[in-house]
Formats: sequence, C-alpha cells, structure tokens
Amino acid sequence: MIRNKRTEGSYYQCIRHCSIGCCVTMMSYVFLIVSVIVLLIASSISGPLHASCKATWTFGEGCADVNKALVDQINKWKGPDGCKNGGEKCLYALKSSSATEIKATHETPKKHYVDDVSFEFSGSGSSCTVKGYSTSETWYAVLDYGTNYCNMFNLIQGAGLDKVSGYKEETSDSICTQRSSANCEIY
Repeated sequence: MIRNKRTEGSYYQCIRHCSIGCCVTMMSYVFLIVSVIVLLIASSISGPLHASCKATWTFGEGCADVNKALVDQINKWKGPDGCKNGGEKCLYALKSSSATEIKATHETPKKHYVDDVSFEFSGSGSSCTVKGYSTSETWYAVLDYGTNYCNMFNLIQGAGLDKVSGYKEETSDSICTQRSSANCEIY
C-alpha cells in the first residue's frame, strides 16, 4: 500500500490547523446532525411547535349576531376587572372588526404575555361557522397550558354562544397546544 504523506492525516491537520474550508465543512456536518436531531424531537411532540390554537365553531345563529356577541365580549373584558381572583377574563383589546373577521389581543395578567386572537366568519341564514386562531407573540413559547384555546373559548362562553342551538366545536391537541388539559377558569 502506497501512502501519500500529503494527504495522510489531513483530517487531523484540519482539526489542528483548521483552515476556513475545513472548518466550514465540519460546521456543515454539525449543523446537519443538529438539524436531524431537532426534526426527530419535533416529530415526536404532538401539537404545534409554537404555542397556538386553531379551532372551528358552528353556531345555529347568523354570523352578524355571533360577530356582535364576540365584539361586545371583547369590549366588556378590555379592562383589568376580570383579572381579580386569578382569572384571565380580562385585558382583551379589539384591534379591528368587520363582517367577516375580528382581530384582537389578550394580555395575560400575571406575566403580561400578549397573544394575537382572530376569528373568521362564514355562513348564511341561521348558521355560522367561525374559524378561530390564537397564537403567542412570544417567539419562544412552546407550551401554554391551553392558554391560546382559552383566549377564544372564554370569549365564546362569556358571550353565551356555547349555549346557542347548533353549537359545535372542532379542535384537537394536534392543532391546539395542550387543549385536552386546558383549564379555562385559570387560563
């Protein structure tokens, strides 16, 4: 076997002397390995990778009435009064509303995290479908104890819409962070 002294041990020379090209190659391998590990971990977590919730509600009422009830409830809970006794039914802020969409925020009273909340309305006559979405503005939020779900459900319940005939909710842990363990009396 003929050995080439120029290339023999080049890997170790690379580590010892670390030329730019060699370091870039090594960093590429490290990045690839870390990326694979992150993807494996992410695929094992059930639910969104960022604290958020998607849900769809159906109501046996016209969308104009459902929309008005939600806007009224957001305005009712805009101040800190509902925060007493540890509740979260407070500190909502209406950002915009139209016949087809509501945008609002909810601030948690203890840590003052802000979540974006939106509702999209579609339907006709005495039936309305509402697609809700709530997400944390905090970029690093992963788990939220169901807070994003409660941001929306508390408004629906507070407005009495959960008692409307034809009421139906569709969501799951796979699209709504920690929905199954949410306690909306606390969050």
